[in-house]
Amino acid sequence: MQPITPASFFIFSTALQGPTVFHVIQTSSFVNSTWAQNQGSGWLDDLQILGWDSASGTAVFLKPWSKGNFSDAEIAELQEIFRLYFFGLIREVQERVTDFQLEYPFEIQGIAGCELLSTGSTASFLRGALGGQDFLSIKNHSCVPAPEGGSRAQKFCTLVTQYKGICGIVKKLLLETCPQYLFGILEAGKADLQRRVKPEVWLSSGSSPGPGHLQLVCHVSGFYPKPVLVMWMQGGQEQQSTQIGHILPNTDGTWYLQATLDVEAAKAVGLACRVKHSSLGEQDIILYWGKPNYVGLIILAITGPCLVFLLCLALWVLRRWSYQNIL
Repeated sequence: MQPITPASFFIFSTALQGPTVFHVIQTSSFVNSTWAQNQGSGWLDDLQILGWDSASGTAVFLKPWSKGNFSDAEIAELQEIFRLYFFGLIREVQERVTDFQLEYPFEIQGIAGCELLSTGSTASFLRGALGGQDFLSIKNHSCVPAPEGGSRAQKFCTLVTQYKGICGIVKKLLLETCPQYLFGILEAGKADLQRRVKPEVWLSSGSSPGPGHLQLVCHVSGFYPKPVLVMWMQGGQEQQSTQIGHILPNTDGTWYLQATLDVEAAKAVGLACRVKHSSLGEQDIILYWGKPNYVGLIILAITGPCLVFLLCLALWVLRRWSYQNIL
């Protein structure tokens, strides 16, 4: 595989204007001294592209381009590395439960990956947590215990640094393999990642928050990619009391979001929902509460005179035809 230069990364990312971070997430659950399970997933920004089958110890490719430009042999080698890592982690932790004063059940979480920076360079990261609290991180190729981890984190970092071979593998994965894989999936998934679908927007009223009040709801659906900005506006000013819901998936791979605003009924006039999305370019969608669909009015304004003209023409032809028949 040919190495990718930082300049190549930067040029590609600028043209793509899309995701720039790949990371893997690991959760290892230790129920008792004989039962433990590993779960893993791979993400391109907030899009999951990889899973991990703990039973077979193999990766699950969720997109046709999830392998990037890696060969089957390279993928098999990486799977073997992760399989051995998961197996070794469970064994080492179970053997050192007493040493690290751990009590069943507990969980170990980890996140590791790389990011393409605007400067054209890449940055790698690795962080670990124990029971949901920061435990350690890798900085400048060294294990750094988190303050929340206390003496256990310090002891663990001391233990890790003794395994020179494992540290070397981790360093190579973060600094070489991850950037190469990130570039590969960005290139292989270009058509999918650059897809843009315009949102559909409509307004409705929700449950009344009280006498004399309205709940205004702005629905935004069918957009892709996921990042979107929705806000209720009044005279060009954002209404800070706008409540933004969760972005939910549609069955076709697009997304749905709604933004609500509770207002006094008398103050609803002039309120508008504004939607910004990459598929719209510089043309935001703005819908005003209580106003008709101007697109429909424009069409009516254009077709109305045409209909009148055609009606007059038809009457003239009919009258002419009747006159000729009489003669």
